[in-house]
Amino acid sequence: MTDPTTDIAGPAEAASDPRASLESLRAEIAKAVVGQDPAVTGLVVALLCRGHVLLEGVPGVAKTLLVRALASALELDTKRVQFTPDLMPSDVTGSLVYDTRTAEFSFQPGPVFTNLLLADEINRTPPKTQSSLLEAMEERQVTVDGTPRKLPEPFLVAATQNPVEYEGTYPLPEAQLDRFLLKLTIPLPSREDEIDVLTRHASGFDPRDLHAAGLRPVAGPADLEAARAAVAGTTVSPEITAYVVDICRATRESPSLTMGVSPRGATALLSTARAWAWLTGRDYVIPDDVKALALPTLRHRVQLRPEAEMEGVTADSVINAVLAHVPVPR
Repeated sequence: MTDPTTDIAGPAEAASDPRASLESLRAEIAKAVVGQDPAVTGLVVALLCRGHVLLEGVPGVAKTLLVRALASALELDTKRVQFTPDLMPSDVTGSLVYDTRTAEFSFQPGPVFTNLLLADEINRTPPKTQSSLLEAMEERQVTVDGTPRKLPEPFLVAATQNPVEYEGTYPLPEAQLDRFLLKLTIPLPSREDEIDVLTRHASGFDPRDLHAAGLRPVAGPADLEAARAAVAGTTVSPEITAYVVDICRATRESPSLTMGVSPRGATALLSTARAWAWLTGRDYVIPDDVKALALPTLRHRVQLRPEAEMEGVTADSVINAVLAHVPVPR
């Protein structure tokens, strides 16, 4: 992405250039979150593709703050659910409540009825509750007592999981992992960024009060809808389509994997590459766009063999090896 513009239009005025409007998100979110540009870009790509994001990082790297800042800068509603072992599916989707005044049952919407749902530590809850999000993520609706109810638009699930505390967790099944468009790793900040974080806190920054930090809406749902329409018009040549297919097929033949990328994963990679191409200012996709999004789009869609994992092989290293060997179209 190019440098964000300094002249920022408010969300009430639908930006004539939705790309510039979304570009300005980085500068606005940086008022609250330091040094996480790749994660911000990944979340924007997911919104453009109507996908969901799995955020992985150790505690304290601003995963929750990042989602809240994005929602504030886009003027979207957001809710947070702390996933725990005793969380029930109805705690997420909502339930029927008996009204003694009318002697009837009425539906009480759960926190899933929002634009950006932060599912915090999603692997802390049993599979039964994890699966309550499957219909919401895939169909963008929830069904309670046989009645389907549409979710707001846009709708994005940003789920977090801790990569080090596996005790007492329930790993997400492959079917649910495949529903996430991207898996973004949130790294520890550099020394300079960490100094910046501490300096801000010493100056009175309160992560619970984004308004006081100067965070303002710089885009809105209208800009996002216009951007999605523009992404849909991005040209994909037959050579690029074949390149995406060859990459995904190569993962299925890797000796380090028990499971390669499915056709759904190939479709996801094509979608994210189109969104990235548009964000970088082009109306056509090139091989570098595919390479740029291959890791976050595919790393959670492959399964390592136990012996490869013991030897220190990672999903990222396998995908990088595939990218190095699959011929690049000219």
